[in-house]
Amino acid sequence: MAGFSERLGAVLAQRRRDGLYRHRLTLDSAQGPLVQVDGRQYLNFCSNDYLGLAAHPRVIERFRRAASEYGVGSGASHLVCGHSAPHHALEEALAEFTGRQRALLFSSGYMANTGILTSLLQRGDYVFEDRLNHASLLDGGLHSGARFQRFAHNDVAALQARLTAADGPRLVVVDGVFSMDGDTAPLPELAALCRAEDAWLMVDDAHGFGVLGERGVGSTEAAGLAPDAVPVLMATLGKALGTAGAFVAGSELLIEGLIQQSRNYIYTTALPPAVAAAGLEALALVSEEAWRREHLAGLVARFRRGAAQLGLPLMPSSSAIQPLLVGDAVRAVALSERLRAAGFLIGAIRPPTVPAGTSRLRITLTAAHSDTQVDQLLAQLAALWKAD
Repeated sequence: MAGFSERLGAVLAQRRRDGLYRHRLTLDSAQGPLVQVDGRQYLNFCSNDYLGLAAHPRVIERFRRAASEYGVGSGASHLVCGHSAPHHALEEALAEFTGRQRALLFSSGYMANTGILTSLLQRGDYVFEDRLNHASLLDGGLHSGARFQRFAHNDVAALQARLTAADGPRLVVVDGVFSMDGDTAPLPELAALCRAEDAWLMVDDAHGFGVLGERGVGSTEAAGLAPDAVPVLMATLGKALGTAGAFVAGSELLIEGLIQQSRNYIYTTALPPAVAAAGLEALALVSEEAWRREHLAGLVARFRRGAAQLGLPLMPSSSAIQPLLVGDAVRAVALSERLRAAGFLIGAIRPPTVPAGTSRLRITLTAAHSDTQVDQLLAQLAALWKAD
């Protein structure tokens, strides 16, 4: 019908005028610090492959062996005949690694978050979410039917006032590391508040898992929290582990409840078994090679020191996500395009992903980068920032 065409056309035209139109890149290479796009090599500073495992030879070889043994597709959902030995082995390994009784695989982080929240929550319950939570957490809370409240970013006092005023089952939901700002949630304070108020705490640790903590368990380990302080722990496998999918870890009761109730789990074809096998190998590398986390932490410190010396307005973050605040969306896009012309891939993040007036360059560092590459990035940013 003409109405749909007119509506879509108007939306796209407005996005172009506002500098919010998005374009896809088509890579001709594997993920890594250097990638190929349209026949040209670029220094890649926009990938979430934080530990450099997406193209690791051991992960690739494990994937190949599993594909030869189990084929490519899983053929069905987990509850029909799609649950293979690699799925089961990865779930058991994730449960042990995170110190939980059990873990459950989902096909994506978005499906995990919306599936968890719509299964746990009912009408009459309360769900409290940080204002900067990932869209999947916000959507899951909104679609759950529970009474949905957002609190000011990392404001424990504001959350406490809302929790105290609520009566009934209450769930507090936060990102461990916030994906666009790169800062971390005050997890010790949140856990203590939830314990005092008899509420549950759920942490989405997509950007902390594998990277933070002495063993790489993530933001909960870095915060010194015991497993029972965070009854619901979710993380993705497509970032630090370099593969695909997501998982939730928790008690036997939680996992069985999700298996029986989560529509996102029940009615979805299982991940390819070979992807699960590759995830298992990547998890082993996280345990064996602590130097990756140490090197990444060193690069983050180096980048922040250099940016401070150059007067670049980095947002406060000690994670691999280093946002350079620009403000105006059109200017952010222009800077991203000029960086690309110079051989650097860095995405411009604009509304509605971030609030109006806070557009930024989202710079991500990985363990596969070198000191020299970080220095090259700083030099290029300094030149463009002065010329802008």
